[in-house]
Amino acid sequence: MLCAMKLFVGLLVLVVLALAGFTWVTLHWAYSEGERAGYVQKFSRKGWLCKTWEGEMAMVTMPGTVADKFQFTVPDNAVAARLNAAIGKRVALHYEQRKWIPSSCFGDTEYFVTDVRVAE
Repeated sequence: MLCAMKLFVGLLVLVVLALAGFTWVTLHWAYSEGERAGYVQKFSRKGWLCKTWEGEMAMVTMPGTVADKFQFTVPDNAVAARLNAAIGKRVALHYEQRKWIPSSCFGDTEYFVTDVRVAE
């Protein structure tokens, strides 16, 4: 009985370590990265337990056309403050796409904005 209990605890520890390792890899390894430009039309800190900065940017290619929407998450409060200050202006967002994040506690989208600059 004691051997079975040790085996169960060892297996449980192994599963927890594997999940923690997988989560770390998904949060620190970018599948892709790039920049998108447009006008931020929605940006807020939301969530019941895990508060995250979530936003939506309208990307207009030509005046009079329908804008594509780019939904994103901002994990850094300093970047979120800079983005809040630039609302209403055309901005370029540098993002990293992170796939297979196991929880929405880290953000609602797979696009994580790491830098903001006001586009002229």
